[in-house]
Amino acid sequence: MEPQRHQDQGLPERKGRKRKLEEEIEDEQREISPPVSFGDARQALLSEVSSQVNILNSTFSWNETDRAAAKRATHVLAEFAKNEELVNVIVEGGAVPALVKHLQAPPLREDERNPKPFEHEVEKGSAFALGLLAVKPEHQQLIVDTGALSHLVELLKRHKDGSISRAVNSVIRRAADAITNLAHENSSIKTRVRMEGGIPPLVELLEFIDTKVQRAAAGALRTLAFKNDENKKQIVEYNALPTLILMLRSEDAAIHYEAVGVIGNLVHSSPNIKKEVLAAGALQPVIGLLSSCCAESQREAALLLGQFAATDSDCKVHIVQRGAVQPLIEMLQSPDVQLREMSAFALGRLAQDSHNQAGIAHNGGLVPLLKLLDSKNGSLQHNAAFALYGLAENEDNVSDFIRVGGVQKLQDGEFIVQATKDCVSKTLKRLEEKIHGRVLSHLLYLMRVADKAGQRRVALALAHLCSPDDQRTIFVENNGLELLLGLLGSTSPKQQLDGAVALYKLANKAMALSPVDAAPPSPTPQVYLGEQYVNSATLSDVTFLVEDRRFYAHRICLLASSDAFRAMFDGGYREKDARDIEIPNIRWEVFELMMRFIYTGSVDVSLDIAQDLLRAADQYLLEGLKRLCEYTIARDISLENVASMYELSEAFNAISLRHTCILFILEQFDKLNAKPRHSHLIQRIVPEIRNYFAKALAKSNPHNLRL
Repeated sequence: MEPQRHQDQGLPERKGRKRKLEEEIEDEQREISPPVSFGDARQALLSEVSSQVNILNSTFSWNETDRAAAKRATHVLAEFAKNEELVNVIVEGGAVPALVKHLQAPPLREDERNPKPFEHEVEKGSAFALGLLAVKPEHQQLIVDTGALSHLVELLKRHKDGSISRAVNSVIRRAADAITNLAHENSSIKTRVRMEGGIPPLVELLEFIDTKVQRAAAGALRTLAFKNDENKKQIVEYNALPTLILMLRSEDAAIHYEAVGVIGNLVHSSPNIKKEVLAAGALQPVIGLLSSCCAESQREAALLLGQFAATDSDCKVHIVQRGAVQPLIEMLQSPDVQLREMSAFALGRLAQDSHNQAGIAHNGGLVPLLKLLDSKNGSLQHNAAFALYGLAENEDNVSDFIRVGGVQKLQDGEFIVQATKDCVSKTLKRLEEKIHGRVLSHLLYLMRVADKAGQRRVALALAHLCSPDDQRTIFVENNGLELLLGLLGSTSPKQQLDGAVALYKLANKAMALSPVDAAPPSPTPQVYLGEQYVNSATLSDVTFLVEDRRFYAHRICLLASSDAFRAMFDGGYREKDARDIEIPNIRWEVFELMMRFIYTGSVDVSLDIAQDLLRAADQYLLEGLKRLCEYTIARDISLENVASMYELSEAFNAISLRHTCILFILEQFDKLNAKPRHSHLIQRIVPEIRNYFAKALAKSNPHNLRL
């Protein structure tokens, strides 16, 4: 079983990069915003873009006036590009080729003076504008096909001539940012960057003196490494790991955030690189980032630890030994949903090792993980469920699991994806397999000494999880039944429902009851004369008068059928010697069917006659016929009539029907709760429920707890 995998790590990247591009504009030498109308007139905007493109196309020289105009044009286009709704118009206006052209310095004539006017500034502005245009995926390929990549890679090397200045730093940073946006979620462009030689200078820039350049280089490597094995391999070959691991310890949150992101993408689905990263000493600084003030770094660190934990069992243990559990558990309670998701992911992986399971639970991991099952985020919910699945493997956690209401949480949860439902089902199965021996002894102890709420939680869980062999011990000898019955009288509808569901589960486990219990044997062996003698004058020695009609019968058959007829013919009643016996208050159809049962031992009972026939069978003590009637009536029990059916069972001592009513009430408790006088019905049946279970559980295996 695998935990829910983290969603594509690149998803938040584009948004973050664009925000970064916009926020850093204050570091640039700002120009006054151009007097351009931004109205709805598309044509006016297109005209303005074309004007700026023309300026760029006509100013590719070192002339100071040209350089100033080109710089201004790149800034105007960049300002437009900050609004994604305008990007398509900018591209349509021909801005891409003009901007790509200005990614390189103009040719220098021998007579042109030094220093060069606005050196690096125009290239920086062009890289910035192209990076903003690349935010829309449909324009990435056009920018690359126009030749931008080779120029951007060259810009990464601007410091090589020995000139270090703010302008050089800025142009390098803008080039790295543009590469990031061009390669975002575009596998072919990621490969093109490598083919153009972009990875070695980016790795080298990780050690650049300017921290913003370091960040930009790491951001680009992070994008290039994601789901591109050849890029990963080259980044590692150019010895990026030692520097990245040093960056993990940086006090600058932006630095360690980018570094942990690069490492995360390098190890994703790459076991060999994962081993290299661990061997290079990444584990402890990554654990340290769990306590970072930067939520993004915490999230990436938790994700990375989850990936490390998949390596082998020893790595899982080392992560826990080095102090990862407590901060991960604290992150489970963060208001940041992604932080909760990643910490649950990491704990889920760690919890699959038996050495870690008790520690995670002991440090308080159970309750926050259970709370996450209420999340409406399917990935978060699944990661929590997977962690709980691991914790349930350890016997030492089972009692705590049950004591805090974990079983009810698993049973009541509304799980979004099928994988989570399957995981929860397997967790409950794991718990069920451990309810014996010392675990059961501890739970029985809790049922005696815990507070009332704790006792009830244990009783509820055991009703669902215990073996039929242990039911008598738990629910009769240790008062578990009374705890469940007490829930039916609670003022909380939820507790009432929990009690009813548990009792229904307990009943099904206790014995596989048929709606019809076997009738007790007659003290006198049955004699069936057969169908041909029903209402036959042949050898008849007694006649019944029913609705003024004669029904011919035979005393020997009646005497063998029930105690009522034996008393009638052998006792001191006046019917003993009577030839004709009047039968009041029974319809002919009912009496005929009753006699047919006496003569044949079987009869088809239809619903329209079943209740009258039940009354007659009860009057004449025909237990077998009563059970047939009860079975027919029981098939008609509904939400609307269950109360009257229960009253019927009481009136005629119809035990099987009464038990069927009880099971129906417990099974349909939630729906019946909305019916009038439901609580009165429950109060009436509680004594009978107690009797029912006392009888059912008495048949359970009387042996002591299983070892």
